[in-house]
Amino acid sequence: MTARIHRDAHRAFTLIELLVVIAIIALLVGILLPALSQATLSAKNVVSQANLRQLNAGAANYASDNQGRIFSYTWRAGETYTLPSGQVRRPTTDQDAAADQNQEILMRVTGRVTGLTKIRNYRDRLPHRRYSHLVLLDFLTNVQPEPIAASPLDRNQILWQENPLEYGPGSGVPYADGIPEGYDDDPNWTQAAVRQRWPFASSYQMVPAAWNTDGVAGQPTFAPVAETPHLFIPTGTDANDPQVPLGKRKFSHVAHPSGKVMMFEEFDRFNGKNGLYFAYPEAKCNLAFFDGSVRNEQTGDANPGWNPAFPSQNWLQRYVPIDTFPSPKSGLGETTEYCQRYRWTRRGLRGIDFGGKDIGRAQHGLAQNPPCTR
Repeated sequence: MTARIHRDAHRAFTLIELLVVIAIIALLVGILLPALSQATLSAKNVVSQANLRQLNAGAANYASDNQGRIFSYTWRAGETYTLPSGQVRRPTTDQDAAADQNQEILMRVTGRVTGLTKIRNYRDRLPHRRYSHLVLLDFLTNVQPEPIAASPLDRNQILWQENPLEYGPGSGVPYADGIPEGYDDDPNWTQAAVRQRWPFASSYQMVPAAWNTDGVAGQPTFAPVAETPHLFIPTGTDANDPQVPLGKRKFSHVAHPSGKVMMFEEFDRFNGKNGLYFAYPEAKCNLAFFDGSVRNEQTGDANPGWNPAFPSQNWLQRYVPIDTFPSPKSGLGETTEYCQRYRWTRRGLRGIDFGGKDIGRAQHGLAQNPPCTR
């Protein structure tokens, strides 16, 4: 009897041994979980780069079918168009024409032409920035919202894609009502026509020069707005030249295809825990170039860029988020300004972002490498 008890005692764990085993397991979990999390993040970043490659391929196919044009809205001022709803549109500017075409595409692919969910017209916003990819419908997945338009790291955009009809209050769609202090407070963001488009937006932005003019020598163009990075303003227009021509760019207009960004992920969600705004010097956003390549470049290595309305000045701007967008790295209300780099390339498609000097600075007596944080 005594011998049996002795043998059983040898087989059993002591409390100390059990605690040691638990501690080892906890240590292993603590070591492995961050590694697994980083691996998941890396995999999503690879998918995001693959999305840009597919968009590049769609751009190339579009150009092949459209006389070398860079994909953009093609409806023009002065023409007459009919929407799927039967409504007739006669735009007087290229901006209005693009907005009408945007409505036509969304009506056609969603079937939402009547009733409460009808896709509404909205001419007060340029659709090019977040919705240029819609014209690539025939060259991508033929599904709307377009899956590859959303980075797998952009959780909000994916959520909106999965719930395209839930854009009412509380849905998480950006409202920019200025609450709390530090968010963009443009009241137009709350309009239904603006909100209902968010599911069809993209995590990847087209650079303005891809659909805008280059803005050289006072040429009519759209330029950045000092108060917010989310809006553009026409400049260089007058009574003789009252509008900015849009959507007329070709790949042949690009002077440095391997050094000029065409599309960029607006936030670096891989290296920044909460997402780094592309203009932060340390950000390394995924970038699609006009030569078809996709690269991950540090923003601080890009040329400074410009504001075509003020070519003789260095242009810096602060990041003001829309509600649900990543907060500034120093918190809401950040006042630090940054060069806008490849988003506003000096001289547009004639300029260069990486791998060469910032073309056109010397003629204005500007330093080649000015301070890009202020």
